[in-house]
Amino acid sequence: MGIAESTLDELPSDAEEQLRHGEQQLELSGRRLRRLPSAVCALSRLEKLYVSGTGLRELPEEIEELRELRILALDFNKLERLPDGLCRLPRLARLYLGGNRLLALPGDFAQLQSLRCLWIEGNFLRRFPRPLLRLGALQSLQMGDNRLRALPADLPRMTGLRGLWLYGNRFEEFPPPLLRMGRLHILDLDRNRLGGFPDLRPLRSLRVFSYDHNPVTGPPRVADTVFLVGEGAVERMAERDEPVPRRPPRRPARAFEDDEEEDLLIGGGGSRALGPPGGSLRALDAAPGLGT
Repeated sequence: MGIAESTLDELPSDAEEQLRHGEQQLELSGRRLRRLPSAVCALSRLEKLYVSGTGLRELPEEIEELRELRILALDFNKLERLPDGLCRLPRLARLYLGGNRLLALPGDFAQLQSLRCLWIEGNFLRRFPRPLLRLGALQSLQMGDNRLRALPADLPRMTGLRGLWLYGNRFEEFPPPLLRMGRLHILDLDRNRLGGFPDLRPLRSLRVFSYDHNPVTGPPRVADTVFLVGEGAVERMAERDEPVPRRPPRRPARAFEDDEEEDLLIGGGGSRALGPPGGSLRALDAAPGLGT
């Protein structure tokens, strides 16, 4: 089938070869697919499905038949909505939706109680999707390059969250709910419109805080264990007694393997990271103090 546009409901010609060795993984990225072939949804034992950068415009409700699916990559497509069937995948742990045209998430999205890592950057979200507040297992939330101006007051209900990426949104002041996210390890607020910060020392678990490209004149007050990225960060860290640590990755790696919690956050050493279509696989090292 190559890269020609598929209008069939059959599996690609190389799918059997991909599945032959017992690994329940199907790679369809880079092909031209307006919709997911219905035959894919009949692969009830499939665990990993990659459909990135295909021009996909819709998903069938039958996707709920993939009951064993743990990783689903749908980024860099043209999806404007998600079917309710996607919300009925009981084992789904990692979902990549970046670079689509989503305005909201389905109300049933909260049924994804196994979800640990969600990438939804580069969409058109104006409001924080409230179903996310009920995802108790979620550890890593990538919401950069959307249109958010505020966060819900009950965001601290997400007690499992360890990494939160909010770069490239429209925040004009530091969102107050973040001050009660005491278990966050990584917080990225690059490229917003923030003019200042409150005292962030109460965020005792914070390890990396990035605030670059905001109209601020200096870094916030943080614990000495926090790595800073932004205006005045190097000078502030140089004032500490310990040497300035090496710069951590600016964006989390898109890890596809079943690694530990920290690999969900920034892609620890040896994790696989996949960029936009046409990019190459690369390994990213964990930032100091974040390795397992």
